[in-house]
Amino acid sequence: MVSVRDVAIAAGVSVGTVSNVLNRPDRVAAATVERVNAAIADLGFVRNDAARQLRAGRSRSIGLIVLDVGNPFFTDVARGAETRAAADGFSVLLGNSDESTSREGGYLDLFEEQRVHGVLISPVEDDLPRLRTTRERGIPVVLVDREAPDRNFSSVAVDDVAGGRAAAEHLISIGRRRIAFVGGPQSIRQVADRLAGARIAASERAEVALEYIPTSSLTVRAGAEAAKTFLARDPSQRPDAVFAANDLVSIGVLQAAMLTGAKVPDDLAIIGYDDIDFVATATVPLTSMRQPAALIGHTAVDLLLGEAEHGEGFEPQQVVYQPELVVRQSTSG
Repeated sequence: MVSVRDVAIAAGVSVGTVSNVLNRPDRVAAATVERVNAAIADLGFVRNDAARQLRAGRSRSIGLIVLDVGNPFFTDVARGAETRAAADGFSVLLGNSDESTSREGGYLDLFEEQRVHGVLISPVEDDLPRLRTTRERGIPVVLVDREAPDRNFSSVAVDDVAGGRAAAEHLISIGRRRIAFVGGPQSIRQVADRLAGARIAASERAEVALEYIPTSSLTVRAGAEAAKTFLARDPSQRPDAVFAANDLVSIGVLQAAMLTGAKVPDDLAIIGYDDIDFVATATVPLTSMRQPAALIGHTAVDLLLGEAEHGEGFEPQQVVYQPELVVRQSTSG
């Protein structure tokens, strides 16, 4: 690769002058800047910005670790984070934990080695010792789509307890009395909170029964497999409504219902969570609790850059947005 020294020789100047042209061109005579830039163009020189940033102690990259990169919700979070980061000259490096603590730890190790400016993360579990270690090493951490259990961390989340309650209340309002909550595992805080909210709504109505049907992951396949188990029951014993822990699970439930001949919403009302684009265009458009995904990513970068700038003087903030019920055919008929 062409080096700074090669450019200096071609332009007939010192290495220091080339460095000034690259970083402080206002300190160099216009004719010299023009000569150096011409040499850069002729030689095809590409500056090693990574090395320069690492010498400064921190790169211009932000690490983002999500639970499932296949979930369009996290794609939208990443888009919001990337847009905000780019406005200040930062790039976003994306890691997919796939709901695995070991993969999550591997990405944290990698981002620390790369001296990222900070880490945004939707952690697999509530226990945060590994994230505390990252912060102790001088790398800011902001939790995404998760309220911080430790108020020493900044976080950006949606009130999932309120969202779970609103989802169940909607199903109750349309006359459903046998509600199944489908999703898991509960070690994922979002799942636990949405289930807790649904249980609150059900507990306020004696005639309403809420059944929890766990899944090993939050995927379309997991939703379909769970739905097959309860759709195989006698019709009088089946749920008449499903609250899915996320939209991918709700799509799987819809697929299973259609394959078994259950009519949506006549036999089975379905509501999901996230309001990803796909649910509006499903064979039966699906009702969902909308999260402001891009805004979550944007806000998380704001908090991260604030912490990076102010260090120990930064007061951690816990930002909580409210979800919005979006009613479609799967619950409205």
